[in-house]
Amino acid sequence: MGEKGVKFDKWGYQVKTFSDKCISAINDFYDQVLNYGRKRSIILEAPVHDGSCVLANTLAAYFSSSTHPSEALSFIQSAKSHYDESTDYEKAIFDAVSCLISEDRDDDDALQLHFKLLSAFPRDLLSLKRAQILCFYMGQPNPSLDLVQQVLRENEEEAYIHGMLSFPLLELGRMEDAERAARKALEINEHDVWAQHCLCHVLQYECRFPEAVQFMEECSPSWSSCSSFMYTHNWWHVALCYLEGHSPVVKVLDVYDHCIMKELDKDDATRPEVYLNALGLLLRLHIRGEISLFEDRLKNLAELLTDKALWYLEWQLDLLMLWALTSRNKLSDAQELLEGLKLRVSKMNDKKQKLMQRGVSLAEAVYEYGRGNDEHALQLLGLDFNACDYKVIGASDEQLDVFNEVWYSLLLNTGQATKVIEVIERRFESRDGVPFLWRLLEKGYLMMGREEAVRAADKANHLESAYFR
Repeated sequence: MGEKGVKFDKWGYQVKTFSDKCISAINDFYDQVLNYGRKRSIILEAPVHDGSCVLANTLAAYFSSSTHPSEALSFIQSAKSHYDESTDYEKAIFDAVSCLISEDRDDDDALQLHFKLLSAFPRDLLSLKRAQILCFYMGQPNPSLDLVQQVLRENEEEAYIHGMLSFPLLELGRMEDAERAARKALEINEHDVWAQHCLCHVLQYECRFPEAVQFMEECSPSWSSCSSFMYTHNWWHVALCYLEGHSPVVKVLDVYDHCIMKELDKDDATRPEVYLNALGLLLRLHIRGEISLFEDRLKNLAELLTDKALWYLEWQLDLLMLWALTSRNKLSDAQELLEGLKLRVSKMNDKKQKLMQRGVSLAEAVYEYGRGNDEHALQLLGLDFNACDYKVIGASDEQLDVFNEVWYSLLLNTGQATKVIEVIERRFESRDGVPFLWRLLEKGYLMMGREEAVRAADKANHLESAYFR
């Protein structure tokens, strides 16, 4: 304990409070966020123990902002009323968070405030995580990397820093560096769930599917305390490795039933987070012509998605719901969801509107794709589409890639074989170990009457028999 009424959080920074329980709840919140725990609501206990603590109220406001905005406003007002008596550290966090959760926030301003905060308080890994999440939803991996590199020297031995380094590296295509960072994180803490996830990303991208599955299944006992998102997302990666590695589809079915949707049996499960991963998997199965075993599951899920409480929480989820609703012929619901997305964008400031126009065009294309209007969907996406340009919907490259697969399918379905061949051959310059892409290339060659179709088929056959025997 320092001067009267001042305690230190786990980073060693001063917090104005008399309450040991308040600072304990704050520290517990740090750990829950950084390891994607399901008890992040622990932060709501901090202002109960000390209603005048600025840090407690600010972090409670941040936690509540996405689901209970009125409560968040109350917390932020309480923090503001005690701002003058708080420490410099608390003031910096209040400034950054209040900008971040304001209704008319400017993302660039919020990001710069986090850069400033971390320059003064580089050991605050929660603020680093918060800033990286902001970068993720801005679709900006470069500043995310800059942020972690800015504070890396002060945190070399910290448990979470290297996993936080790994993710922007892999999003920037620096897979060797990303793998090295993830493995260093796991040397410090083998149960670092985010680092496990990052290493899986690398293994999956490099088409090391059996290695990725074995690694993740060995890690899976450490996921029991994870949030619904992280638990089901890690299993989504496992299912994708089975799918991309041409494992029997029943293995994918088993993961879907027992490791993704089973999460909903838990009393504290978060439905939208589960549905996001379930839908992302179902769409890939649909594209691959493997949806037949899952038809009843998709039908049941589409029924649940008519619940408007699920809408407009995440752009990526909204897009996947549009596909599910249209493909199950729930067109009125899908139309309402799409028009609602457009309306929300129309109310944004000019800068944000321009940025999110990509999200709107992708939503329109997915809507038409789900209805079977391939020509119109392709027209909306264009002939130079690249899903990685759509990071603003809040999705990783791996999550976005399903929309590339939609595009490939649209090209084939509309007779654009030359374009399919061009883009997939270019894709193989960096990633040529996915059997499904070789099958698409084979179709393109066959449509053009080119003898290279035999080579593509042979390559697909070889890969399909090589991964999971």
